[in-house]
Amino acid sequence: MDKAKKLGLIAVLQAAVLLYTLSSVTAKLAAGRPFGSPAFFALYGAELLLLAVYAVVWQQILKRAPVSMAYANRAVGIVWSMIAAALVFHETVTVKNLVGVAVVLCGTLLVNSDE
Repeated sequence: MDKAKKLGLIAVLQAAVLLYTLSSVTAKLAAGRPFGSPAFFALYGAELLLLAVYAVVWQQILKRAPVSMAYANRAVGIVWSMIAAALVFHETVTVKNLVGVAVVLCGTLLVNSDE
């Protein structure tokens, strides 16, 4: 696979992983609303919509990408989750969290490298 095509595929993979992460964010937001309230149903509806779009995009990715590359890039979801935790939910990100993310990113870079 040429470099430009591979980079484009990685960009689409990351967009898909971001969609999946956003579905988790909407689920957590919905969990904080009273069960049965309009906000609860709106947020869970948004979660289901995001998951449906993600499923279609993921199937298209699997048609075009090696499975090892696709699944290695899913691991980067932890980065998106940590960003959401800090920005949306104001959770503390520790040094231990950052080291763990660095390890995941190194592994993903190794899998995506040409050698």
